Amino acid sequence: MKDTGKAGGLAVALVDALTSSGGLWFGWSGKVSEEGTFGPFQQQKTKSVQLVQIDMTQADHDSFYAGYANRTLWPILHYRLDLAVFDRQFESGYRHVNERFATRLQPLLQPDDHIWVHDYHFMPLAATLREMGVTAPIGFFLHIPFPSPEILAALPNAGALVRSMLAYDVIGFQTSRDAANFRRFVVDELGGSEGEGGLVRLQGRQVLARAYPIGIDAEAFSKFPMTPEAVRNSARIAKRLAGRQQVVGVDRIDYTKGLPERFRAFARLLEDYPENRGQVSLMQIAPPSRAELDAYIDIRRELEGLTGHVNSRFSELDWTPIHFIAKAFPRKVLAGIYRSSRACLVTPLRDGMNLVAKEYIAAQRAEDPGVLVLSRFAGAAEGMPEAVIVNPHSDEEVARGLQRALTMPLEERRDRWQVMFDRLCREDAHSWSSSFVADLEGTRREASKAA
Repeated sequence: MKDTGKAGGLAVALVDALTSSGGLWFGWSGKVSEEGTFGPFQQQKTKSVQLVQIDMTQADHDSFYAGYANRTLWPILHYRLDLAVFDRQFESGYRHVNERFATRLQPLLQPDDHIWVHDYHFMPLAATLREMGVTAPIGFFLHIPFPSPEILAALPNAGALVRSMLAYDVIGFQTSRDAANFRRFVVDELGGSEGEGGLVRLQGRQVLARAYPIGIDAEAFSKFPMTPEAVRNSARIAKRLAGRQQVVGVDRIDYTKGLPERFRAFARLLEDYPENRGQVSLMQIAPPSRAELDAYIDIRRELEGLTGHVNSRFSELDWTPIHFIAKAFPRKVLAGIYRSSRACLVTPLRDGMNLVAKEYIAAQRAEDPGVLVLSRFAGAAEGMPEAVIVNPHSDEEVARGLQRALTMPLEERRDRWQVMFDRLCREDAHSWSSSFVADLEGTRREASKAA
């Protein structure tokens, strides 16, 4: 529900859906103020979409966003129990903000609306809206992984949180594995039952919980490498490479992305396949995220240390192995970087989808495409089996996969790329949003029949 202001992934897909149907985009402004959720609406209006935002107080931000969402739910949903913080004040703040958002949203709703809630920040929102008498179809989409019941059960009051999610009519996940984990929790931990086609039932409630893999506008992104910004930066890269090959990684600085493991795997590539020394470099673009949290400060320090270690060991007068750039770039510039790179390392330890994998494929030249090296634990791997799939926890396996990518024959590269690109064009952002909305609208029709 938070408006990121960025034209990528979630924003692109939702703007596309709202522009075609019209609607209201309601969420956090990204600002803190003394009035917080009690303050005035901040509104913008386009031809078909109304944007309504509210602030939070500093206390709400600290307990809800920096606290429960990012220090409790984020690590648990990414299988990192060792990093999760269990704090009753965090949990209380999370529920309070969800109640406040529901309270402010409810008067804006119309009788024929359907409501689509996004991501782990607002898991219990529908339950609060139902308590207020809202009967409209409400859907939820989780953009990050949903862990196995054995992991989620470690969260205090996990059962109550999942039970509140059953107030939604449709719950979407990035992968079939995530959807199955949710249904299994309902059955194994809450005593529910599972029906056909992704249905789960508990105490009279029937909810559709299935995978809706998010896509990108692949055809539009494929044109970005020809824009002036992309061409200009590609020329600068080509001059620096001077005929050498480049591997690229683009990830936020986050412990889920497997960046230290990736740097060590690249060092292993140079050790095990010494013909790459002086010939292949890694450009890692890693914008900071959640920089105020200790875990993120530590990982950036570790990455800087690894970069220095690898570069001091392997650098030559005219070649540096790792270029670590801790800042963001516009998508058109990234498209040029993707096209300039013979391989892309997308090796998170756990990820909901990872749209970098899809953007890299979309940016390639059909006549001479690069190769995607993809973690088996990224949601994208379920729909991109033609990539070189690796275990990110194994330096040796990632290095071996990268070597395979760098030496792959042109015909095989073309064949793999074409299959993936065609699929990206079919299963794009519009397909993702329209399929979810169709299922959500279907619950209204089913309810009308039952009545």
